[in-house]
Amino acid sequence: MRLEGVTKTFGNTVIALRGVDLEIERGKVHGLLGANGAGKSTLIKILSGTFRASGGTIAWKGSTVNWSSPKEANATGVATIHQHIPLVPTLSVLENVFLGEEGRWRRSKSLRQKFEDICARVGYWIDPDRLVGDLPIGQRQMTAIFQALGTGAELIVMDEPTASLATEERELVYRIVHRLSRVENRAILFVSHFLDEVMALTDSVTVLRDGQVAMRADTRDLDEGRLAEAIVGRQIIALEKAAHDPNALRHHTGAPIILELRGLASPDKFAPVDLKLAAGDVVGIAGLLGSGRSELLHAIFGADSHATGDVQVDGQSIRRSTQAAVAAGLGLVPEDRMQQGLVPEFELWRNTTLPALAGVSFGGILPVRDRERERGREAIARLKIKAHSPDALMRELSGGNAQKVTIAKWLFSDVKVFLLDEPTAGIDIGAKADILKLIRDLSASGKAVIIVSSEFEELLAVSDRILVMRDGRMVAERATSETNEHELILLAGGKSAEPAPPSRSGATSKQSE
Repeated sequence: MRLEGVTKTFGNTVIALRGVDLEIERGKVHGLLGANGAGKSTLIKILSGTFRASGGTIAWKGSTVNWSSPKEANATGVATIHQHIPLVPTLSVLENVFLGEEGRWRRSKSLRQKFEDICARVGYWIDPDRLVGDLPIGQRQMTAIFQALGTGAELIVMDEPTASLATEERELVYRIVHRLSRVENRAILFVSHFLDEVMALTDSVTVLRDGQVAMRADTRDLDEGRLAEAIVGRQIIALEKAAHDPNALRHHTGAPIILELRGLASPDKFAPVDLKLAAGDVVGIAGLLGSGRSELLHAIFGADSHATGDVQVDGQSIRRSTQAAVAAGLGLVPEDRMQQGLVPEFELWRNTTLPALAGVSFGGILPVRDRERERGREAIARLKIKAHSPDALMRELSGGNAQKVTIAKWLFSDVKVFLLDEPTAGIDIGAKADILKLIRDLSASGKAVIIVSSEFEELLAVSDRILVMRDGRMVAERATSETNEHELILLAGGKSAEPAPPSRSGATSKQSE
């Protein structure tokens, strides 16, 4: 595929793409990078037939094309794995994987055999009869990948395919990408915010900034520092090195206990957990997909009706409901932001004020729209959200900017404990640094934070201590100054943690329990 001078405008004022050139070769993996709002999502929607380009040309296998729908692009040989996983939750895995194959629904044996062939091909199995709506987000992402593989496409566009996956599932995606490009001679456009995987997987890279190509180069001629600088337009210091300085570690001895868990458990999800968080504490939870990390946060937030045990805020037990949790001062930023954290059809300002309407209402009862819009403007300024105005619809924002809104909506409430589930998933390196700094600021202001992340480097950067979950159990606890990524990976993976290489603070890791 070759793009020459591709532009895209919305209305008379919003220019999303400004003359983008791009070449994608058969048998190669081409990386597409850029900050949130740089134009990546718009470009992908043009390639997939969702949007028509406003100008420029697109050549597919030598012929100029101008697809009018995703179905048309797919029929021609282009499959897209979208970041927000647009599957049908009420259909089974099998039905979703072969959603576009008309007239074959009754040929179940044929479809099942084809599904089994895909599973064997990539070395990953999902129950074909399970409803997609019942799957955890990682398995939904794998279902979307299976869907693309089932089309037999010659070009596969992967938009943040690993953002919702833990380490083992990411390794699987890497193997799939290698097989598709090197063995099956397909073309891959790989979009990611993880610079290390871009360096490891791609043959060439295009970086977008403000709707234009900021850099185009062979990956072998680059390093992560140059990539980061091209993405944000400035040099970026490595992730929060100061966090590993023992003199910079926070101490909260004597601070009041804000959150206490007593025997909190959920059948078939996670075993009883006891935990105390004081004002200013930041506790990281490390673990692989399926370890029970997200389920623990949802139970704390009252979203698991089957949970048992006690959740206390300021010494008072709270009822098992999300309303009671919010009233007590808990705020959850879920991993699946579009399904659980936002209302996509609402404006930015309306999403921002949903948990705290009393603060923008007349007499605490009747919401005042001007106050709500002002709150939206405050959120845009405070979190550097890229949106043309508070009236922007959530579905129009890039993934990273939408994630910022899920955090912003709690900043104007009386939240005492922030529960953050993969808060930087799918976010560019500049925005990631902003959010990690925000977590530190929340801690400094006396808030308590529990953060779940598949990026153990992030947990080490912002946490005081890290709890490791595996198979629904809390298997280890480490002070941040006494561990490192090597040990955390071993603990989370169920392997015996041999003495790890010295951490960046120079401390020696503890042995595994």
